[in-house]
Amino acid sequence: MKKQYVILGLLLGCLQFVHAQFTLDGEFRPRAEYRHGFGSLIADDADAGFGISARARLNAGFATESYKFYLSLQDVMVWGENRQILPYDQNNSFAVFQAWAELNLGSGWTTKLGRQVLSYDDQRILGGLDWAQQGRNHDAALLKYKKEKFALDVAFAFNQDYSHPTGFVNVGTGYNTTGFFSYKTMQMAHLSQSWEKLSGSLLFMNNGFQEFDDTDAPDGTSNLQTFGTHLDYKAGGFGVAANAFLQTGQRQGEVDVKGAYLVSLDLSFKASSKVGLGAGLEIISGNDGDAGETGAFFPLYGTNHKFNGFMDYFYVGNHANSVGLFDVHVSANFKLSETSSLLVKALNFSGEQDLPSGDKALGTEIDLVFKKQFKGYALVMGYSQMFAADGMYELKGVSEDAAADGQNWAWAMLVLKPKFLN
Repeated sequence: MKKQYVILGLLLGCLQFVHAQFTLDGEFRPRAEYRHGFGSLIADDADAGFGISARARLNAGFATESYKFYLSLQDVMVWGENRQILPYDQNNSFAVFQAWAELNLGSGWTTKLGRQVLSYDDQRILGGLDWAQQGRNHDAALLKYKKEKFALDVAFAFNQDYSHPTGFVNVGTGYNTTGFFSYKTMQMAHLSQSWEKLSGSLLFMNNGFQEFDDTDAPDGTSNLQTFGTHLDYKAGGFGVAANAFLQTGQRQGEVDVKGAYLVSLDLSFKASSKVGLGAGLEIISGNDGDAGETGAFFPLYGTNHKFNGFMDYFYVGNHANSVGLFDVHVSANFKLSETSSLLVKALNFSGEQDLPSGDKALGTEIDLVFKKQFKGYALVMGYSQMFAADGMYELKGVSEDAAADGQNWAWAMLVLKPKFLN
């Protein structure tokens, strides 16, 4: 009789999977880095840094006609950070990276609830930040509509602490996570439309930041509005991409934001089947306001590593209320073989506003990235060099005499993404 129950259970399970799809995959991404001026100028008497970090992810997905479910677990490890035979993880990096359900509401409407990646357009304002081993996610409710080449996404988020056995701490005011533009509330709408050669989108976003009084008690929120457009045109081997965004309202600390903007234009051209060329510029407004206000724009939750140089001197946990940026860049991507490529990129930086000395020039960065695809995995390596101008030493607070002669960064990364079940 027990065998009959087992067989019946297996049959019922098979019937369920006839109408559903289950996937199980993973990722293992170790990366070695040599840092001698990554993120900021290094002093001549400071030692270069070297280390190996690794990201491990296990992803499970389940889809039926009425809903989808996705779960992504991850750990970020630095080799040697745990003491030997320690029974727990010292860096507390094991986390649920994504956990969401998407319900099919019919007539093109769905809703996606839970921890998820919000990534749109070229990821300038909202992106997954995949370069960072930890990535970026949002706890949000997302209402989605799609019909042919039109899409509308509307997101809502309310972040709260849960640190007391009686329940949430002061519901509506007790959110104590600050810094890096962590928000208490978020409302976002993204509209996109594509045509034969042109695609465009509009983004409207409001972020509410928790404020505190003199006793560190929660005291209302400051609301910052970001809105703008992304355009992309492609015809043959020629392409044009543009961004235009404005910010207004208040940043964290009740700082009034007035006239903050970001504009960019990028051109691409496929010179041949093996060579792709690019050129562009980006202007990000800097702080020209009086005390208590600013004209500086910050690109918030984008994948900022892909913009303004891979050495992350700007807008990667830094440069949040400074002189802004004028970035002019050129690039060439060479297809070396069917499985390998080389990117060469040069970027020249200056401030959108003057430094206290009146200088604007910040320097030039050269980035090289080599990619090689093997059977089942990939190898990616990079080298970057910063040639700092006088303004960079002033901006970073390091005198030219005290700075190291060479500001550079090198890295190598393996990427493995096994498919366990599909």
